[in-house]
Amino acid sequence: MAQPATGPAQAAEGPCSVPPAAPVVDPVAGQGVHPVDEKLSPSRLVPAALQHIAAMYAGVVTPPLIIGQAVGLDAAGMTRLIAASLLIAGLATLLQTLGAGGFAGNRLPFVNAASSAGIAPMLAIAETSAPGHQLPAIYGAVMVAGVFCLTVGPFFGRLLRFFPPLVTGVVITLIGVTLMPVPVTWAQGGDKTAADFGAMRYLALAAFTLVVVLLIQRFGKGFVKQVALLLGMVIGTLAAIPFGMADFSALKSAPVAALPAPFAFGAPEFQPAAILSLCIVMLVLMTESSAGMLALGEICDRRTDGRTITRGLRTDGIATLFGPVFGGFPTSAFAQNVGVVTLTRVRSRYVVAVAGGALLVLGAFPVLGAVVSTVPMPVLGGAGIVLFGSIAVSGIRTLSEAGLDDSSNIILVAVALGAGIIPLAAPAFYTDFPAWAQTVLGSGISAGALVAVLLNLFFHHLGTRSHAAAALKSS
Repeated sequence: MAQPATGPAQAAEGPCSVPPAAPVVDPVAGQGVHPVDEKLSPSRLVPAALQHIAAMYAGVVTPPLIIGQAVGLDAAGMTRLIAASLLIAGLATLLQTLGAGGFAGNRLPFVNAASSAGIAPMLAIAETSAPGHQLPAIYGAVMVAGVFCLTVGPFFGRLLRFFPPLVTGVVITLIGVTLMPVPVTWAQGGDKTAADFGAMRYLALAAFTLVVVLLIQRFGKGFVKQVALLLGMVIGTLAAIPFGMADFSALKSAPVAALPAPFAFGAPEFQPAAILSLCIVMLVLMTESSAGMLALGEICDRRTDGRTITRGLRTDGIATLFGPVFGGFPTSAFAQNVGVVTLTRVRSRYVVAVAGGALLVLGAFPVLGAVVSTVPMPVLGGAGIVLFGSIAVSGIRTLSEAGLDDSSNIILVAVALGAGIIPLAAPAFYTDFPAWAQTVLGSGISAGALVAVLLNLFFHHLGTRSHAAAALKSS
């Protein structure tokens, strides 16, 4: 996910900034071409696109893996869910990088896919919904969140002052912390009802995968180091085969090529509490996307103005609205790919467009999605500890730049984090609350975000004219 940025001026001074890019001479037109619009030769284009695919793949398939497991989908259902996630990510990335006139697409090397920020609220929705109605309730809330994004997007620049790094840092930290029980459950085998849940062989495989990822990260170079998570899962799966811990039955039943069927998991259902929860998450995702666009604009030496952000957020909204038709989830920016642009200094949006096209192809061939579903749960657990832990670290890094030398800010972060950790520390805390309150407060991310926004208003906006005036001027 994208790291929150407070504005172009600050982003320009950050460690990810690069010197102004010299125009590339177009041999056909004989005119200067900005590096963002440069069309690379296949020998440069393909390897650069592969790096983006490797950086994003694990994150793209994580939401369907977690949600699918939570609602009890079988191997075929998991395959369809993963394929849908890949398909929507590919379409959203193509729309973002290539654009659709002046309506949608920021035309930057920007990746859009299902965000991990929505996982915890969707799990809360699944827990409070009747069997068979879990995914329909989730998809109904996601679709309304997409409409909300399309409605608020054009005016979102004025709302950014309510989501400073102090707030977004709390939310990103809570995303990583509240999701940590998921890989821990995976490491124990995934099925809490199984007799061998938590068996030592599962824990050993998870630990082996984690060690492999750490070794690759320590001793790997260049591209190998960037795909440490992916390589760790591959090696962990291969290690599981001799012990009979890898199940490849899904590959036999998965169709080679097929497009996801509309509403294959049921018609959407619209529950007010679920909708409120995901609309709150959508505000956070919009903040992350806006921050990512500002940062990427500085990295690529292409100014990101209000119209660019509006077009980018429209892409988020369109993908979030129509994604559930085929099985997609809330869509936002991927910070991993912003990091790839920074590291490789390859700023062509066509590189990311090719990566988006590859995701689209992967989504159209369910058998490839079935390959992901064959990864043993303990392997996913070992890799997931790194994945979700890194999200929490991103939030901590954001908070470190949010002025925690101020006592009011310390209190804000402390109370918001406490509110977000309550559902994790005491899952039955809200049992006697109304159903709508359980859905909203039962997600640590939603609860923490609400408290952080309200306390930010109380400490920094309510009755403080100087703060409000400065915020209005900057927006």
